[in-house]
Amino acid sequence: MAEERDCGFMREVERTRFVAATPAELARSLSPVAVIEHEGTFSVVTNEETDAGQRVTARGGGVEAVFSFQERENGLSYRQVGEQGPFESMETTLTYRSSDHGSEVTAHSVVSLGLPLSSLTDRIAAWKRGGELDRLLDGLTDEHR
Repeated sequence: MAEERDCGFMREVERTRFVAATPAELARSLSPVAVIEHEGTFSVVTNEETDAGQRVTARGGGVEAVFSFQERENGLSYRQVGEQGPFESMETTLTYRSSDHGSEVTAHSVVSLGLPLSSLTDRIAAWKRGGELDRLLDGLTDEHR
């Protein structure tokens, strides 16, 4: 399922897929590094544990970005931090719940480029982010076939 919404200065995008893995299996295999790799835009440079969770530094397309991850009871949440990266603001929640001997996995992201003409530029950012979320969920689906 694909969905995109305008929420003022930011855009929301959401994708949902069935994955043939139980929530317990996803909890064991889903890591910040796996998330970044499945999204397909960046390659992980470093991954470090901090008091606030894990921080992943990644590079791709001449851009370096830092993402801060926190574990949740049923998934992960993460956001782009610092001044570097493609977005002015990007926050994503990845959740899963038991469904038909597997899991329904939902990726929900809120993005903004922080550029003039935000109604256009943030729509483009959401479209690009939607592609990343599709690749993430497709990667999880393929990994658990």
